[in-house]
Amino acid sequence: MTITRLLVANRGEIARRVFATCRRLGIETVAVHSDADAGLPFVGEADVAVHLPGSTPSETYLRADLVVDAARRAGADAVHPGYGFLSENAGFARAVLDAGLTWVGPTPASIEAMGSKIKAKRLMAAAGVPVLTDLDPGAVSEADLPVLVKASAGGGGRGMRVVRTLDDLAEAVAGAQAEAASAFGDGTVFVEAYLEHGRHVEVQVVGDAHGGVLVLGERDCSVQRRHQKVVEEAPAPGLSDDVRRTLHAAARSAAEAIGYVGAGTVEFMVSGDRVAFLEMNTRLQVEHPVTEAVFGVDLVELQLQVAGGLDLRSPSRSRGDGPEGPVGHAIEVRLYAEDPAADYRPQSGTLAGFEVPDVDVCFGPLTGPGIRLDSGFATGDEVSTHYDAMLAKVIAWAPTRELAARRLAGALRRARLHGVRTNRDLLVAVLTHEAFLAGELSTEFLTTHPEVPRGRSGDREPLALAAAVMLAERDRLARRVQRGAPVGWRNVVSQPQRTVLEAPDLDGEPRVVEWHAGRDGYRHATRDDLVVVSAAPDLVVLEVDGVRTQTRGHMSPTAAPGQRELLLDGGLGSARLREVPRFVDPADVLAEGSLLAPMPGTVVGVPVAEGAPVSAGQAVVVLEAMKMQHTIKAPVDGVVTDLVAAGVQVAAGDVLAVVTNQPATHEEQETA
Repeated sequence: MTITRLLVANRGEIARRVFATCRRLGIETVAVHSDADAGLPFVGEADVAVHLPGSTPSETYLRADLVVDAARRAGADAVHPGYGFLSENAGFARAVLDAGLTWVGPTPASIEAMGSKIKAKRLMAAAGVPVLTDLDPGAVSEADLPVLVKASAGGGGRGMRVVRTLDDLAEAVAGAQAEAASAFGDGTVFVEAYLEHGRHVEVQVVGDAHGGVLVLGERDCSVQRRHQKVVEEAPAPGLSDDVRRTLHAAARSAAEAIGYVGAGTVEFMVSGDRVAFLEMNTRLQVEHPVTEAVFGVDLVELQLQVAGGLDLRSPSRSRGDGPEGPVGHAIEVRLYAEDPAADYRPQSGTLAGFEVPDVDVCFGPLTGPGIRLDSGFATGDEVSTHYDAMLAKVIAWAPTRELAARRLAGALRRARLHGVRTNRDLLVAVLTHEAFLAGELSTEFLTTHPEVPRGRSGDREPLALAAAVMLAERDRLARRVQRGAPVGWRNVVSQPQRTVLEAPDLDGEPRVVEWHAGRDGYRHATRDDLVVVSAAPDLVVLEVDGVRTQTRGHMSPTAAPGQRELLLDGGLGSARLREVPRFVDPADVLAEGSLLAPMPGTVVGVPVAEGAPVSAGQAVVVLEAMKMQHTIKAPVDGVVTDLVAAGVQVAAGDVLAVVTNQPATHEEQETA
């Protein structure tokens, strides 16, 4: 069976990843895309693209009927599901097969067998795979704590809650049910023991239609936030030979138990010598590049070959089980549009700059030490609120784990990332942390190491001064007269010049920079250790405590009309700094106590009433955006006014409610 034209029923980075292998194999490609994704790179890279009207997943990528019809109209003879969306939907797999197309994935029966985590655990226990016992939510005792509430049909950390006190259990179950119902259409949840300080380790398997199963080692995915992976690596460091053999044997048993066909991942929790089955993902995983790097394989190519009838029992396909094993070490980080300092809140907006340096390959296995980039975005692209917040995966392979971590951290430090906040600084902090480098990993890594900075730390005044000087130089060149006079020059120096900058990529607070200009150049108003060596509209050289660094800057092409916004990169770091006007229109001043939408989204819950009294920390509005729910809470005790209605679409910065900092009157309390 030969595949000649393949439709990828997905978007962004994974669509580009599959297309890259198809181009190498001479297979034509078909993309499907929503309104919001029309301008993204994956659409332009496909040989044929089919528009799915709408922007939300439920209107587009989750419509199996539309995707199958797109394949028919585009002349595709096969469908690859990618990951997420319909990739683990047995009904979609059947629809593809019923349409006479080749399905690049496991059988519908295998998908169904693993689709319910509750049923999957029972099946795995029968196959001899070690599992954790389910607990009755109504019978959980203090002795059972902590426990984990999980969505039966879910993944990606959604519908998952760790519970450490009995008082929190009911709320956690209700919250997990609501999130699971919204994300997966199934609100079923279950409760199991939570392994403290456990590691999340998974095993890559590939099965064929002839009964062959290839085991391609394991990956450690323990560094997580909100139960979602952010750093993955292969092989998993620090495992004993016995644990590694147990993992590989259990993964093989799991695949054989359901007659698995295609690429899949069997996930486990590991605590000391204890191994417990979590789930099986019946698809390609986000972190598959690290396995490709250490085993020298292309997993997408293997998927396509298996779909075409390949027999994996051939000796030429046994490298993963053979004596060679993995070579070197690979680490992957997920670069997200999110703000780690604000509880990892997803971000949206236009990428004014998106460049990762020293990349050796994109979307393909590394053939030697280097950096791989799998990205769904490029400079100028819009990060919408409709989909996951992942921008890219950056992968490093090296002969040793320490070298891979250093190389990856260096590439991230030098990256140009502007327009939305990202978790770049958090990733660098993890990769350089002594506990990470020592292999001391657990799913609580970020909790047990609160010293890991959630954003760039250190002295940021030099970078702000560089921005102020660049803006001043631009003002000087814009003059029509007296261009030779320094900006802000005065015969008698009294007060310094003041430049106010909004610093969304620093700490989110306005920053006031005070400086002087004279015939001998610019200088900081209060710091003698901060010296301006030279200045130009796009390049400033500073000395900070005797150390000279360069900072380059250019005006953001995505700034609003009339705004001046600089994108800065160099030895001082990267930042997006916007000049604050000296005079503000009174109409733009918000009422005190306004609760603003942190991003565009839909109001899905309003648990309080207009005029009701609220306490500090009480939920006022629930907003859904980027596949997650965000609770907006009252900052102080007070009374709620100007409350938004449920079901309303809001933009970032819209007022959701106003909480007046005053106690409610007796009449207001009676009304509420």
